[in-house]
Amino acid sequence: MDTAVTYRVPVTAIVPTANRSNVLSNTLKSLAKQNCQPTKIILVDASDNDATEQLCRQQFPGLVAEIVYQKATEKGAAVQRNQGIALVNTDVIFFFDDDIIFDPFCVERLWNCLQSGERTGGVNALVKNQHYLDPGRLTKFMYRLMSGKNLASYAGKCIGPAWNLLPADKEGMPDCNEVEWLNTTCTLYRMNALPSPVFPKRFKGYSLLEDLSLSIVVSRTHRLFNVRNARIYHDSQPGDHKNNLRELSKMELLNRHYVMTKLLGRRKFTDYCRLFIFELFGMTVVLTNKTGWKNLLPNAAGKLQAIGSLLFTKEKYE
Repeated sequence: MDTAVTYRVPVTAIVPTANRSNVLSNTLKSLAKQNCQPTKIILVDASDNDATEQLCRQQFPGLVAEIVYQKATEKGAAVQRNQGIALVNTDVIFFFDDDIIFDPFCVERLWNCLQSGERTGGVNALVKNQHYLDPGRLTKFMYRLMSGKNLASYAGKCIGPAWNLLPADKEGMPDCNEVEWLNTTCTLYRMNALPSPVFPKRFKGYSLLEDLSLSIVVSRTHRLFNVRNARIYHDSQPGDHKNNLRELSKMELLNRHYVMTKLLGRRKFTDYCRLFIFELFGMTVVLTNKTGWKNLLPNAAGKLQAIGSLLFTKEKYE
């Protein structure tokens, strides 16, 4: 059943997008059914056509948030978000992707959890189709090896070489669960908790791990929560930015090394050993199907390029 719109909250949403007007339309229609909505939505568009701009001129029944269209000056999730942040004049910012579907009362429940205390710096929704599953023996061994701890659950943790694990969804859990990191799929942050710039320049293109980087910085001064009863479906879409597996593999290792060493301060020999084991595990665990074998060579090439960059070009961190 659709929910009736009752009020807006002083929140500005930032949505980066590119050539995905169809799924974006579904996302905005879904938001229009929320009983609680942001005051403003800033759409930063890197499309090579005007379909998204035309979409922003349409009326969405029930949507009371103002849509502000911005043409992106540079393409990339992080840089597009940075561009939109310059227009924010509210105390709370709302990051969400252009390919999500909101469950009823999702935004209201996020807002209520954020108001639970001044030290609550960020909250995010639970992704119904992407959440923590009880690990098998091998994966549980890896969790224990990476973290150095034997825990009943590693849900929502950031362990070892910046291995960020999804939050859990189980009956009996509280609605708001403290976690060690947040994604930017559907997340509220207090503006006074955010660093400047919000996303460093190193996060370009697909911007792998930019959400982990941001939430780790925020967690130094504020608490982070996953709101289990604020739910979304992530209708993840293919795109040109995901097609170059070698570049994605290289980016993933370089950005993980940055988070591990620069933000988490994990620079010991044992930390690098865990990083090596983690990357090897990630490359081999997918070899149970044809796609994994097909991607093995580009993935390995990307890792080797990243290692070369770290060893020989002395990659610098801003």
